[in-house]
Amino acid sequence: MVISDIESREQLAFLLNIPLSKLTYLLYVKKIDNCYTSFDIKKKNNGVRVISAPNEDLKDIQRKLGYLLESHHKAFLKEKNIDNKISHGFEKNKSIITNAAVHRNNKYILNIDIKDFFDSIHFGRVRGFFNKNIEFNLPLDMATVMAQLVCYKGVLPQGAPTSPIVSNLICNILDIRILNLVKKYRMNYTRYADDMTFSTNDRCIVDNYDGILEEIANELDKFGLYINDKKTRLIYKDSRQEVTGLVVNKIINVNRDYCKKTRAMAENLYRKGSFYIGDEEGSIKQLEGRFAYINQLDFYNNKRKGEKKDCWHLNSREKNYQKFLYYRYFFNNEKPLIVTEGKTDILYLKSALKKMYDSYPNLISKTKNGFEFKVSFLKRSKRLEYFFNINQDGADTIKNVLNMYTGQKGFANYYKYFKDKSEKDGRNPVLLIFDNEQKTDRPLKKFKKDAKIQDVNIKNWINILGNLYLVTNPIVNGKDECEIEDLFSESTLNTLIGGKSFSRNSKSENDKYYGKAIFADYVMKNYQKIDFSNFVPFLDSINSVLDDYQKKNLIQSQ
Repeated sequence: MVISDIESREQLAFLLNIPLSKLTYLLYVKKIDNCYTSFDIKKKNNGVRVISAPNEDLKDIQRKLGYLLESHHKAFLKEKNIDNKISHGFEKNKSIITNAAVHRNNKYILNIDIKDFFDSIHFGRVRGFFNKNIEFNLPLDMATVMAQLVCYKGVLPQGAPTSPIVSNLICNILDIRILNLVKKYRMNYTRYADDMTFSTNDRCIVDNYDGILEEIANELDKFGLYINDKKTRLIYKDSRQEVTGLVVNKIINVNRDYCKKTRAMAENLYRKGSFYIGDEEGSIKQLEGRFAYINQLDFYNNKRKGEKKDCWHLNSREKNYQKFLYYRYFFNNEKPLIVTEGKTDILYLKSALKKMYDSYPNLISKTKNGFEFKVSFLKRSKRLEYFFNINQDGADTIKNVLNMYTGQKGFANYYKYFKDKSEKDGRNPVLLIFDNEQKTDRPLKKFKKDAKIQDVNIKNWINILGNLYLVTNPIVNGKDECEIEDLFSESTLNTLIGGKSFSRNSKSENDKYYGKAIFADYVMKNYQKIDFSNFVPFLDSINSVLDDYQKKNLIQSQ
């Protein structure tokens, strides 16, 4: 059964995987209009955007419904062999960049904003769409239920997970009509939510400007939509042409003023510890969003040009983002940061902490809904790999974290840079966790050589410099060297899963053996019954690092 097949609330509840009683309660007892909270967000033009957010129960239903609608629409397009190149907002693999790319390097750009877009898509239009559109053809009573679930006070609310997909579904017919209309003027057309953009190299858009606008307005009027005259503009090639906030004159780019302001905000943050966006104090997340927004354009243009870059060959904007990321993760980290050799190490440590949470209140606390970790674990990503050469797995590239503290191997000495600029040390310690393998040519031995460290055996941790620490697990069971897996008991290591035995060599995973990923998953799911006694000295070392850095900060502040 798919969503276009539903003929009853029972079938809809089944597709949404919720009890019918819950659906009935929200629709007819609680009432949908009582499930929202509204608040205002300031616009750039000093106006106000009203956001209406559904409560958790309704949001859960809307998310599931949105997924069903998207999946059904995707299947419909595939069946009809339709490639939708018009709508770019809220669609998978599409963005403001793909929207702007259509209009790059054209002589004339016409931007039209649809006035009160979501508020103009009312209950009747939504119900009529689900009832009469060929894609759904739902019975009227079920079309009514669908409209009830996605509307608030008679319109599509900004803030509901379903509003983007429903608005795109309804506007598909409009998009096709608009495209057919402007084809005779040899114009390109795309829409990103309420932003309509037209482009051409043909002067007909200038000669027939008023007529074209009137024809577009007439089509919008048939859908109960209207042009926002204040935001309608025709931009010539010799001016800065912008599409959904991106400059499209030659290459797709970010407004230069936006980049300058972002860089200035970052400098204020580095020097003073705070910055402002307009009249309001900004947050780290907001600034990270601005840098990420700028960077996605650099990434797109690098890819378009076929350029392959690395952390040693960045343009000036990428270097500013690299600088910010170091500040965000390694210098002004909100919690002590743990950097491990691999992904499974994180799961082991989290499991041990959950088992012994009452012994390590500085590292973890129990909450009503589970646990709250008071330390963070570095999540390796493509972004960190690109900007710092920290690969997504493996220990050898951890040395590049050290290089950012020392300025070696072509890296900037960001620790010194931020310490001098802020006149203080890093906010919290950064702990580099290595397997205790110091005799063979393993990552820890190589790292000690790079860091000029003689020994860490006495207490299994050492302060390298600033807020950077090296921590290694203890040696157990009379071994000369130890991996973190050696801290588990023999009975745990000998656990059979699906008739297979555990092998630390991931390459040997086959019909007889399973690897570290499956073992770590087993540990996470069964942490309550696993013996973590050998982890105690390890967790004690992490605790000692936190105490040591806190004492250093107290001494420096006196």
